[in-house]
Amino acid sequence: MKIESKKVTVSANHELVAEFLKDCRNIIHLLPQDQITDWESTENECSFKVQGGVIISLIRQPSDDNAKIVLLSGSKSPFPFSLTAYLFSKEHETEGFIEFNGEVNVFLKMMVERPLTNLFNTMSENLRKYFLATI
Repeated sequence: MKIESKKVTVSANHELVAEFLKDCRNIIHLLPQDQITDWESTENECSFKVQGGVIISLIRQPSDDNAKIVLLSGSKSPFPFSLTAYLFSKEHETEGFIEFNGEVNVFLKMMVERPLTNLFNTMSENLRKYFLATI
C-alpha cells in the first residue's frame, strides 16, 4: 500500500529542514500530540504508542542525501513499512511530502488507509507549522 501526503511548503532552507528530519528526536514535533503516548527516541530511532495501543518504531536509514530521508519500521511495528520524506529546494523555502509504503493485506488496508493518510497529512502540516513558529 502506498500513501502520499499533501505537499507543503516550509519556510526554511532545504539543508535546515533535512537536518531536522534526520534527527528522530524531532519526529515528536510532527505527530498529533493527543494521539500518542510512551514516546522514546534517540537521534537514529524512535518509538511511540498510538491510539488503540499499537506501538510504532522507526529507524532512520543512513544517507547523505538531503532530498530523501528514509525511516524504516522497527521490530515493534505491527507490519513492515517505510516512510520517506522527499524535499525539494525552492529559493529560500523547501517543498516536500511524506510517502508511506507498507506491506499490508487487503483487510488491514481498508482499516488503516484513511487514518494513515490523515496522519501523514498532519505530519506534513506540522512540519510547515514548526518552521513558521521557529522563524
